[in-house]
Amino acid sequence: MLQEAQAAAGGISGADLIQVAKYLAAGLCMGIGAFGPGLGIGNAVAHALDGIARQPESRPALFSTMIIGCAFVETTAIYALLISIVLLFVV
Repeated sequence: MLQEAQAAAGGISGADLIQVAKYLAAGLCMGIGAFGPGLGIGNAVAHALDGIARQPESRPALFSTMIIGCAFVETTAIYALLISIVLLFVV
């Protein structure tokens, strides 16, 4: 069994390893890069809805502030997407 594994590994070139590392890095970058903003946006929306439920007259101010905050948080995921695209197509 060890000899079969060594024979299979002997056919893997450096270019193949680079390709695998590229795909793995892009997937990890996008996965981790989307996890934080997802939690942040969920938290922001939950607290904004809680505030609107407590004081319905403050809806316009809370809603606009929440949208601006969500846009700032979402830029992290967009940067992760750009880095993933660069890893896949440039490197």
